[in-house]
Amino acid sequence: MKKVDVVVIGAGAAGLMCAAEAGKRGRSVLVVDHAKKPGRKILISGGGRCNFTNYDVTANNYVCKNPHFVKSALSQYTNWDFISMISKYGVEFEERDHGQLFCVDSAKEIVDMLLKECELAGVNYRYRCAISDVTKQDSGFSLKLDSDIIECESLVVATGGLSMPKLGATPFGYQLAEQFGLSMVQTTAGLVPFTLHKEDKEAFSELSGIAIPVVVESESGDNFKENLLFTHRGLSGPSILQISSYWNAGQKVMIDLLPNDDLSEELDKMREAHPNQSVKNSLAKFLPKRVVETLLNNTIFNDRSLKQVNHKEQEQLCSLIHQWKVLPNGTEGYRTAEVTLGGVNTDELSSKTMESKKVSGLYFVGEVMDVSGWLGGYNFQWAWSSGYVAGINA
Repeated sequence: MKKVDVVVIGAGAAGLMCAAEAGKRGRSVLVVDHAKKPGRKILISGGGRCNFTNYDVTANNYVCKNPHFVKSALSQYTNWDFISMISKYGVEFEERDHGQLFCVDSAKEIVDMLLKECELAGVNYRYRCAISDVTKQDSGFSLKLDSDIIECESLVVATGGLSMPKLGATPFGYQLAEQFGLSMVQTTAGLVPFTLHKEDKEAFSELSGIAIPVVVESESGDNFKENLLFTHRGLSGPSILQISSYWNAGQKVMIDLLPNDDLSEELDKMREAHPNQSVKNSLAKFLPKRVVETLLNNTIFNDRSLKQVNHKEQEQLCSLIHQWKVLPNGTEGYRTAEVTLGGVNTDELSSKTMESKKVSGLYFVGEVMDVSGWLGGYNFQWAWSSGYVAGINA
């Protein structure tokens, strides 16, 4: 039997951050993972460049049943703290749209930095190992790792969610939470493309590869101004990924296909100048021609000129473009989802330390809990912040 102070289950972003911070306090730390190597999700994120945080991070950038839960951790370890760390290691980074920060070279630099932090803190690892049993003892926990028994004072669950199963995602963290009596918020795929019903899929699959700037709004009133991408199976692009975290099955989303123009005003101007111009050609000045043809197919506007459109019909046309209502069939699911919505109920955890309120010494960090960030570096920032606060307490 081996004894350590802290066992961290999961060698991802939150787990490595937590392990390094706990080790810096002189705690003996063991990180265990069933994967062959650490930080797999970091390595593939952002097209291999890792969108590691954002210049502008607030609690409003997160989806959580308790919207206040994230505030303490985000203030204890901020985006600027992480930027300071990567600057110390000489990792070059660049800003992209909406304050998103990416490595200039490779996401591997982030993993290497975290491993160096862990190495300096004396952290030990065990990869490709299976945990078959976790039990609570009078003071701490006992884990069966393959054929070994490990005892620890603090147990940190950093197992992630269900997204990207190809990278080894499992429900193990949720099972542990339930084993110890913690309640769950139902999980579902987030930051994920929509699929469409058969009729819409057939109509819009022809547009696969076309991207346009839009504003997408959910029935809850949340909205995002980003690009939309038509795909063979449905709709994707940053705007769709963002709104998917605010969408429930059976709900419609409303899409403004011309968020920067007032179509009614533009049509009035064009009618004065070119009354015989077709509606199709008029709209093609603002939107890709194939998009216009698909939207107008089987409508009264398909073969009309501007002068043939009366006031009421123009309102209908503007509504079609500015308030295009789409009923998704579903999403692409965990296979392509960037995050998992739901997870361990944050009401069960201390927002200051990430420790379970019911089970002393049991901590949850990162995506395993009911905290999901927007697209744009917010999920990694949550990993750093939640990992840090657990690390300085575990």
